[in-house]
Amino acid sequence: MAEFTLPQNSKIGKGKHFPAPAGAKNVRSFKVYRWNPDDGKNPSVDTYDVDLDSCGPMVLDALIKIKNEIDPTLTFRRSCREGICGSCAMNIDGTNTLACTKAIDECGKKDVPIYPLPHMPVIKDLVPDLTHFYAQYASIRPWMRTQSAAPASGERLQSPEDRKKLDGLYECILCACCSTSCPSYWWNGDRYLGPAILLQAYRWIIDSRDEDTGARLDDLEDPFKLYRCHTIMNCARTCPKGLNPAKAIAEIKKLMLVRRGA
Repeated sequence: MAEFTLPQNSKIGKGKHFPAPAGAKNVRSFKVYRWNPDDGKNPSVDTYDVDLDSCGPMVLDALIKIKNEIDPTLTFRRSCREGICGSCAMNIDGTNTLACTKAIDECGKKDVPIYPLPHMPVIKDLVPDLTHFYAQYASIRPWMRTQSAAPASGERLQSPEDRKKLDGLYECILCACCSTSCPSYWWNGDRYLGPAILLQAYRWIIDSRDEDTGARLDDLEDPFKLYRCHTIMNCARTCPKGLNPAKAIAEIKKLMLVRRGA
């Protein structure tokens, strides 16, 4: 798994060190990426020594403790338990994951490195700019598209067998961990949709209730939107939900071949 990669020509300076309180015995250090667009300084990495005896077990617990008790200037996203799962995605210990599900004890490095999702513009500290990512999501028109009249009941029914086809797809929370771990997306993100968006596209292509499969496939028939995937499999390895975007991409490619009569 590729670790966090700095943007070209950027330099990270040595940041501040915040020691643990006197008398703390169970201490773990967290090296956190810091960048403030308003101070004109290069990015830096601040080191926070956290007393784990007064901290929850997850990396997000440590970040919240840092912000609440050590350094209120630290900025990160999180909406855990508030219905917006995926907000706390970041690069922790060299892997893209969710801070709320990454246990501190699972981090292999003695000093746990925490960076924003790689190869994304950074708004501040651990907050990436996902504007382009969400624009790509909107481009696939991720809703049920139908031409036929709605049933009298108002509900389009689906068999258990067809519903089962959505397993491994509907669970995607659009955290962007997979797309930002994909080298093809790093270099072609302006035109390649990336694993997260393509998995979402397949979720609607394979939905038996949707009636616009042909148009959806037509929209993906492009040298870059779909075919920049080289089956590197970083996406499947890093997905915090255990999904396999590479498989979804392969299934779309198979449907493309069927349409061509191959």
